Amino acid sequence: MSAKRPPPDPIAVLRGHRASVTDVCFHPFKPILFAGTGDGELRLWDTIQHRTLSSSRAHIGAAGIITVATNASLGDKILSQGRDGTVKCWDISDGGLSRIPLVTLKTNSYHFCKLSLAKTPTCSPQLGKNLSSGAIDQLNEPGDYDKNCEPKEKTSLCKEYHDGISNGKAQEGTENFSCISGLNILQVQTGVLWAQYQYTEVISDQGPTLMALAGEHPSQVEIWDINIAQKVALFPQIYDSSSSEFSKKSQGMCMAVQAFYLSQAQGYLNVLAGYEDGSIALWDLRSPEVPVCSVKFHSEPVLSLALDGACTGGISGAADNKIMLFSLDHHMGTCLNRKEISLGQPGIASCSIRANNKIAATAGWDHRVRIYNYRNGKALAILKYHSATCNAVSFSTDCKLLASSSEDTTVALWELYPP
Repeated sequence: MSAKRPPPDPIAVLRGHRASVTDVCFHPFKPILFAGTGDGELRLWDTIQHRTLSSSRAHIGAAGIITVATNASLGDKILSQGRDGTVKCWDISDGGLSRIPLVTLKTNSYHFCKLSLAKTPTCSPQLGKNLSSGAIDQLNEPGDYDKNCEPKEKTSLCKEYHDGISNGKAQEGTENFSCISGLNILQVQTGVLWAQYQYTEVISDQGPTLMALAGEHPSQVEIWDINIAQKVALFPQIYDSSSSEFSKKSQGMCMAVQAFYLSQAQGYLNVLAGYEDGSIALWDLRSPEVPVCSVKFHSEPVLSLALDGACTGGISGAADNKIMLFSLDHHMGTCLNRKEISLGQPGIASCSIRANNKIAATAGWDHRVRIYNYRNGKALAILKYHSATCNAVSFSTDCKLLASSSEDTTVALWELYPP
């Protein structure tokens, strides 16, 4: 019987940072890796030649960067989130970071919760098998898409509001949130914030530009539009003593968020949020008072959430000694435990699922990167390079590379299980 093959070494180690590398993410099209550090540096790495392309002190002071994020909708732009209460958008179209940010969002959020750009679900053969035409009929709302995912006629409310915005007018009792690329605001009532968004095209080239993050009140989640640098929704609302059962419960701070669109047939924004008490809540922006469902998979604060390509499941990590694989049934409004993975040491700071939904990775407080079969939860490898806490893991969009970052000031690049 052959001996078990040892885990691979990194194909490259990116050095040069002077502080803990708090987050990493890949450019959606180009061989570029973005890295943010605890001293506020934002750096661009060439993932082929393994050299620095550009570097800038994006956030001043000791707060540093807690998140770097981009997606196909942003293209040659990158977001950096600092603990200085700002999120900044940078342009890299000239091959390096712009001297000044294109826009600065003053969120006044000083927590450790990493922002999430709204994720668009990819087409999934399995998802198509699970949704019958009858199920699609039940899921769609009037004015959404027909069974062929073709846009229907706008509802009268949507058309009236859109025409009012086009003429420079806003309906009475609403705020004028124009310039939202590829989206229509069905209704945004001042003070009530019934913010409902839907695609005007089927996954348009421009795509959504919404992001979610923990708000000024740490138990709330805020939705911001990057195009206009404004907050457009928040939930749950802070009620008085006559509030709903959910709002009375003390879940603590929001520690992790993942924003996503429910399906290509619906296009409504949903948010999965993890809290300080170990619970996870699924929110639908059409009903911001109470979550669609709330579960408690962890006994300690939820630190990381990642969704698969179809947004029908994901993985969560926390300060306890468990990793949870879960499934989301949007038709039934449930979040179910699919697999519980026990760890010898507590603490998962980050998790990521590869675009082909075959493998998942986690970044541990024990300096280890763990690789799992996403479908059945089987442990595949433990990657040992970093000499301090691993802060983040991220897969490239072409599924060829995994990046891990650590408090040891390095970033490691790995090639695992060719797609």
